[in-house]
Amino acid sequence: MTKLSIEDLDLPGKRVFIRVDFNVPLAPGGKEITSDKRIRAAIPTIEFALQHGAAVVLASHLGRPKGKRNAEMSLAPVAKRLEELIGQPVAFAPDCVGPAVEAMLPAPGHVLLLENLRYHAEEEANAPAFSAQLARLCDVYVNDAFGTAHRAHASTVGMIPFVKQAAAGLLMQQELKYLTMVTKHPERPCVAILGGAKVSDKIDVIENLAKTVDKVLIGGAMAYTFLKSQGLQVGKSLVEDDKLELARALLAQFGNKLVLPVDHVVAAELKRGADCTTVTEIPDGMMGLDIGAQTVALFCGIIAGAKTIIWNGPMGVFEKPPFDRGTMSLARAVAGSGAISLVGGGDSEKAIQTAGLSDKISHVSTGGGASLEFLSGIELPGVAALTNR
Repeated sequence: MTKLSIEDLDLPGKRVFIRVDFNVPLAPGGKEITSDKRIRAAIPTIEFALQHGAAVVLASHLGRPKGKRNAEMSLAPVAKRLEELIGQPVAFAPDCVGPAVEAMLPAPGHVLLLENLRYHAEEEANAPAFSAQLARLCDVYVNDAFGTAHRAHASTVGMIPFVKQAAAGLLMQQELKYLTMVTKHPERPCVAILGGAKVSDKIDVIENLAKTVDKVLIGGAMAYTFLKSQGLQVGKSLVEDDKLELARALLAQFGNKLVLPVDHVVAAELKRGADCTTVTEIPDGMMGLDIGAQTVALFCGIIAGAKTIIWNGPMGVFEKPPFDRGTMSLARAVAGSGAISLVGGGDSEKAIQTAGLSDKISHVSTGGGASLEFLSGIELPGVAALTNR
């Protein structure tokens, strides 16, 4: 995937528009950031631009204001936190376009953060006039927001034809490096671990990855759709009955590449600390909420022999112990495997962090939806806009 990098640009004296992903979680009221992970992820690109003599204009969305100003979705708290992290002032614009913003454009070595892009409906509509307004703020465009690369918005796609140079930021490069590595030319054996609630959410991922990986370990509630499609008893576990035929077709197409759970942690109701037991067949009145010990052993054995691992989605109802045990066991197995590992998706990432194993993972993706679409074989508009210039 050939693309221009920020490292290839002539930056001294230039004003660089960096599309970042500062869509951070905020406490009720919109004043306090509860996780600054996405801000920290963008710092290498911001500092690279500053160190090479550029003026930096940062732009992001936050939440879903649907084209209207919403004080609880302002990026003002982000500007304050970014100042603390980079150790220098960050000016904050009252809007993202217009004369007031243009009057605040920074000099080389300085940083300006624009207000929420999605206060304007034209951002998500990818409106050409709005794209041109954004482009007037800069000499050079850099996209470092992998988390929005699957969206064809004004700030990710539309403004690029209006600028002379466009490139990927360091975080975007890192994401694409690992995603390309594990899907296009992985070291083998290559194992994919897929969890989550619905087969329908992962159909394209299963079909695309099963063509290239050696094994796909399937857990989470979507496993029960596959099991029911084979005529097995799943009690009152979550099942997509309209996807049973699809599940049968996938099993027929990919054969023993798809590995399903052989036992299950079940309970009569879903609640923290519920009475549970482990079974190989799920009786009526019970629901599967996690993979059982035999499945953990089976999956961990396969993981131990892997050279490349792709993991997206939990093995059970991770947020309600004791139904997090399967996910946590796999987190430890992936971290200890020595394989090249890519983890994406909120619960998989939480498991790695909770277990204190983040430093044992090759790459934890910052873009859940974008990484899923990449793993599905779908071209990302925000990447295509950079590569097809």
